[in-house]
Parts: sequence; structure tokens; C-alpha cells
Amino acid sequence: MLMERYQKAIDDLFKKIRDTQTENIIKAGEMVADSVASGGCIFLSSICHSMEMDSIYRGGGPIFYKHFSYSLNIENSARPRDRSDLGIETQGAAARYALTQSNFRPGDVLFLSSVSGRTAHVVDLAYEAVKLGINVIAFTSMEYATQVEPVHPSGKKLYEIATITLDNCAPAAEAMLDVDGIEAKFGAASGMGSNYIMWSVTSVAVEKLLEKGITPGILKSANFPGGSDYNKQVVEPNYQKFGW
Repeated sequence: MLMERYQKAIDDLFKKIRDTQTENIIKAGEMVADSVASGGCIFLSSICHSMEMDSIYRGGGPIFYKHFSYSLNIENSARPRDRSDLGIETQGAAARYALTQSNFRPGDVLFLSSVSGRTAHVVDLAYEAVKLGINVIAFTSMEYATQVEPVHPSGKKLYEIATITLDNCAPAAEAMLDVDGIEAKFGAASGMGSNYIMWSVTSVAVEKLLEKGITPGILKSANFPGGSDYNKQVVEPNYQKFGW
């Protein structure tokens, strides 16, 4: 059955992550804990098609994960023209502006993701963040990233910029299984792998904070009796006061 093949592929994916990524998962969790303990903030940008939303304000998860995104809307219907003679530096400008106008400080942690490792706006954000002293933890597929060319002017891909890179172990081009009668492969791996890694990193961070004598705020489900009150009366005030 295709379902059984898929489940076996996911089991193999998780095993590969454990076998190859445990060291970096521990390093990432320690980095998060050190940043929180010293008053830093932890930001999650888009991780593999919004997997970050499984970590932000979720029952059983820490309060200190906060979302970060930005957008720039330009309305301009004029015909295309060559502007190279103006010497305008546009690469990275939006990311640089977003970071400098946001609540970032050196030593904060920013989680980013590009499965291919070359998504232009993600690499831009990582490139500018590192220059500002922000620690970047990147999710990528190393099998995928090492088979494609960079598009960023620096000539680098995400894993070559990030402070720590976490390989979600997805295959190149994402999908895992050949299915008779279908040209494309079936079953994306990066989301499952990244979510597994993210919660593993979180486990390390929570444990390290406890070792430091810090009890991080862990949210209760808002839909379970008493959960919302606990979050609003205990967890949120502690986060506002202490950052954890």
C-alpha cells in the first residue's frame, strides 16, 4: 500500500535526522537557551511552508517563540526601463530595512528556511541578519542545496551564511516516493522533517533553560478548561517581564 510505503519513508527520514543532525540540534537548542537567558528574543520566519506556526503560541510550546515577517507593496505600472546607470543598490534593501526597523538586537536568534537553499528573499534576510549580529538558524535540504546554483549576488546559499544549519534531510526536489503511473514523485519530506527538528531543538532549549535555573513559560491549550486563563495570567505576564 502507498500509505505503508509513505509511513516507512517518514520513519526512515526521522532516523536519518537523528543519525545526522543531533549534534546541530543540540547546538541550536543551546543557542536558543543562551539567547533567552541573556534577554534575547527568538524569531521564527517562514519554515517550510509555515511549519513555524506549529511552534508559535501552541499548547505545550514555549511563549518565547515569536513570528517575524515583512512585506513591501509597490504599485508601479510604468513600462520596464534600464536603471543600471543609476547605481541603485536594491539587493537586500527590503530585508535590511525590515530588520533595522524591527525589535531585533545582536544576539537574538532568527529561524529561517529554504529547502533549496537559494530562495532569494530568504538568503537576503539571512545575509543582512548576520551582518547585524543576529544568529541565524537555517532549515534546508543539503541534498537539494548542493545540486543547485546560488542566485544571491554574494554567490552564497543559505547554509553558507547561517550560524547553524539544520538539514531536514529531504531529497533533492522534495518528494520521496515513485508511484507507478505518476510522473512526479509523491510525498514531500521537508515539512515533516523540519517540524520534527524544530520540536527537538525546542526540547533541548527548554531543558537547558531549566539547567540554568530558568523555568520557561510553557503554554496550555487555550481550548482546554483553565488553559486560556493560565496563559493570560501566568505565562504572558512572565514573558513580558523576563522574556521567558
